[in-house]
Amino acid sequence: MGILSRTSYVIRSKINSILDRAEDPTETLDYSYEQLRDELQNVKRGIADLTTQKKRLEIQKRRLEENVSKHNEQARQAVKQDRDDLARKALERKKQKMTQIEELEGQIADLQQTQDQLVDKKDTLEQRIEEFRTKKESMKARYEAAEASTRVSEAMTGAGDDMADISRSIERAEERTEDMEARAAAMDELQESGAFDDALSDKDSLDRELDQLSTDSEVEAELDTLRTEMGKPSADGGEGETEAESDADIEAELAELETETESASGSDGGDGEEATDAELEELKDDDQ
Repeated sequence: MGILSRTSYVIRSKINSILDRAEDPTETLDYSYEQLRDELQNVKRGIADLTTQKKRLEIQKRRLEENVSKHNEQARQAVKQDRDDLARKALERKKQKMTQIEELEGQIADLQQTQDQLVDKKDTLEQRIEEFRTKKESMKARYEAAEASTRVSEAMTGAGDDMADISRSIERAEERTEDMEARAAAMDELQESGAFDDALSDKDSLDRELDQLSTDSEVEAELDTLRTEMGKPSADGGEGETEAESDADIEAELAELETETESASGSDGGDGEEATDAELEELKDDDQ
């Protein structure tokens, strides 16, 4: 097989494959039905044209028959008047007209035979068209039912092209979702373990641990203060009692100083009062 032959074969194969995929059986059946109907119309037009031609010949035949009668009567009149020459001419014309009539009768017979054949063909074609129409509708109904059943089966099994695309989309979405979930879990784990340093901070892991310890100490100290103010024992026991006794001593000393200040206010005047205020402020600062 030559290159051109192989190329032509491949092209025809491709074209046939494309046509097979594009062909709709219901449309093909409808087109074939219309073709048969067009053929029937052509047959009917042929019968009508043939009948018209036959009628023309029949009209021409009747005219010739009238002329034959006319020439026969002319011959009789000529004989009565002893004009044999005129009678002879009338008979000759009569003979010509009769010959033409015979020819027309042959043509009319042929046209009639052709007309009868066309009528038979028309009747047969009409019967075939009616049978084809019934079969066509039945085939279309079967094809549409099979097509609907196929679509439903493909949708249920996911074997159709559309369902296959949807299935692939769902699979891709599930894969991407699982990847993102795994990545998020990994990032959380690394963040909790301190493997990732804060990009906005210049502290290393040791600094962060020391800051955490300092924060914890401050929280514990504030908690002990609150417990002491509310009369609760501190978490470490003895220290709370020592601070309470120290506060009581300070309060007693402050009361004693206030008493001395009041007793000395008359004799010392402004200088004694200022000294007392200074001592009070100093004691308050020491307490703090």
